[in-house]
Amino acid sequence: MKKIVTNFALILLMILLQSQFTFSQQQKLAQTGMKFLNVSLDARASAFGDAITSLENNSSAMFYNPAGMARFEGIADVSLGNTKFIADFNYYNASVAFAPFDGDYGIFGLSFVSVDYGDFFGTVRANNEQGFLDVGTFSPTAISFGFGYAVALSEKFAVGGNVKYVRQSLGLSVVGNVVVNPMTNNYASGTTEENKLDVLAFDFGVIYKTGYKSLNIGMSVRNFAREVKYKQEGFQLPLIFQIGASFNFSDIIHVDKEMHSFLLSVDANHPRDYLEQIIIGAEYTFMNLISLRAGYSTPNDERNFSAGVGLKKDIGGLGLGVDYSYTPFGIFNSVHRVSINFAY
Repeated sequence: MKKIVTNFALILLMILLQSQFTFSQQQKLAQTGMKFLNVSLDARASAFGDAITSLENNSSAMFYNPAGMARFEGIADVSLGNTKFIADFNYYNASVAFAPFDGDYGIFGLSFVSVDYGDFFGTVRANNEQGFLDVGTFSPTAISFGFGYAVALSEKFAVGGNVKYVRQSLGLSVVGNVVVNPMTNNYASGTTEENKLDVLAFDFGVIYKTGYKSLNIGMSVRNFAREVKYKQEGFQLPLIFQIGASFNFSDIIHVDKEMHSFLLSVDANHPRDYLEQIIIGAEYTFMNLISLRAGYSTPNDERNFSAGVGLKKDIGGLGLGVDYSYTPFGIFNSVHRVSINFAY
């Protein structure tokens, strides 16, 4: 007990020192684009507050730390999810992982993300009473397709990576000379062009099993890519570095592990465009059937706390899991996430 508490405390101290060091650096806030890449999609992960860098997971690990799927048991794993985000934005995600040849050659995965931003009213400047003219509606979209691979190099060390094609469209815009209907003083015709960008991005991650009980250490880097540009303004993708540790306290307390599980995870995040964050997540699982989760992250502008619940059941060799998470979002609408997982 003394040894595990000491080790866990040392790891937390390392995380805190790293966070304090980066706090002293000059910050660049709101300096990135394609921010949809950093929205948490998996219901279990978001209920943890996203403190899952060191946790072994299913195919959805490709959205966080791809090394997390290196040891998943079975032949195939499929996860589907929907996120009801603020401002009525809808995120849809899917991930699939395969373990050919009993996983002897690692785990291969595919991931997909699609964002529906809804419809927006378009306008152009005009010399009229309003100062603008309506030019109809436009519908921004964003998608990401990824190919992932993870492998356990030893009993303690696992690595993983993703390469993903990222595309964002801000819809059509009116450029050049705008023709105005003199009878209605409304926009009649003009030249339009589509505002879209695409780029390849990369994710990397490792998980190290310390060898003492279930104590894990993880690290990941997500959204590494070249600079992209809309018209004249260039920007970077939302690169984020994460390091974390996790431990299941059922290993050191006198309980039946098949009945009770107490998992604690702590992460330190270093985003490119925001302050460094500390995240603490916890999960209690009863009879390997139902899980209660909670997470807390700081600093944040509008959200800190998250919570969720999950059900998991094996039905005739097919593992079925359903997860839900709830995140209050300050002055905005609360965020709801639902994920479904199938494993065989």
